[in-house]
Amino acid sequence: MKERSLRKNRIAAVWISLLLCLAFLMGLSACGEEEPPKENMVQVYYLSNAETKIEGHEMERPTGPAEEQIRKLLAYLSANPEKLTYKAPLTMGFSVQNMEYFEGQLLLNMSETYRDLKPTTEVLVRAALVRTLTQISGVDRVQITVEGKQLFDSAGEAVGWMNADQFIQNDGSEINTYEQVRVKLYFANETGDKLIAAYREKFYSTNTPLERFVVEELIKGPSGKVEGIYPSVNPSTKILSVMTKDGICYVNLDSSFLTVVNNVSSELSIYAIVNSLAELSNINKVQILVDGEAPANFGDAVFERNMDCVTVLEGT
Repeated sequence: MKERSLRKNRIAAVWISLLLCLAFLMGLSACGEEEPPKENMVQVYYLSNAETKIEGHEMERPTGPAEEQIRKLLAYLSANPEKLTYKAPLTMGFSVQNMEYFEGQLLLNMSETYRDLKPTTEVLVRAALVRTLTQISGVDRVQITVEGKQLFDSAGEAVGWMNADQFIQNDGSEINTYEQVRVKLYFANETGDKLIAAYREKFYSTNTPLERFVVEELIKGPSGKVEGIYPSVNPSTKILSVMTKDGICYVNLDSSFLTVVNNVSSELSIYAIVNSLAELSNINKVQILVDGEAPANFGDAVFERNMDCVTVLEGT
């Protein structure tokens, strides 16, 4: 019996290694999909006519002072490209009323009709503007206001300063269709000995697996809208890979995950991830790896949902 058990563990280890290698190779492949523009060219991003994705089109890189380059790129973004299946983001019923540029920050103030954009379209417009304009040396961040007022996303969260990295998926692939999703995440209570469930509703790119999106949001921690909940996973944790096969989600994290925060034990952090992922219909169990290996002190190699460590907020 002991030999049979050891044989099963070896087979499981081989499968996990193969799956992680496959995920790594897929990541390398995806990262090579988009080549940087030539030195004298710039990528100008346009929306597909179906308003489901953006695509970069090479244009001549403007020269001169930063403000002059900004105006040239805004002109590009106001004229439809030669490729008829795409359209310019600044031809969609709103206009840039004025702009302010100061020390690497570019503020674009839009007309009131900007608010008429569909939520998914608005995200893509933002992505096109930010990814195009931050290619200018000296433009690090972009913010959008409407009639001088703060812009809020469909979830009611303020949209602040943005950079290009916010619109590049972790696998390096191009932005594609955005979908609105409502996920259930498990955060810690004040003392760090119990988990509390909280819902989060956001738009996410379907280029990113929903499982990865859940882990990313969990690492980000509570949004601050609900009092009494605290981070359940070290916010310094980096995701190395997330993939699902046969109902088991394999989550590979870096060693920061093992560092305790807010008195939350490693065991509770594990179940914060497991319980959050188990809320997805395609996941029954979760394998937690650290730097590609299952730490010896984790006990069971594969975890199932554990509601014994879950409580509710007082007064709810």
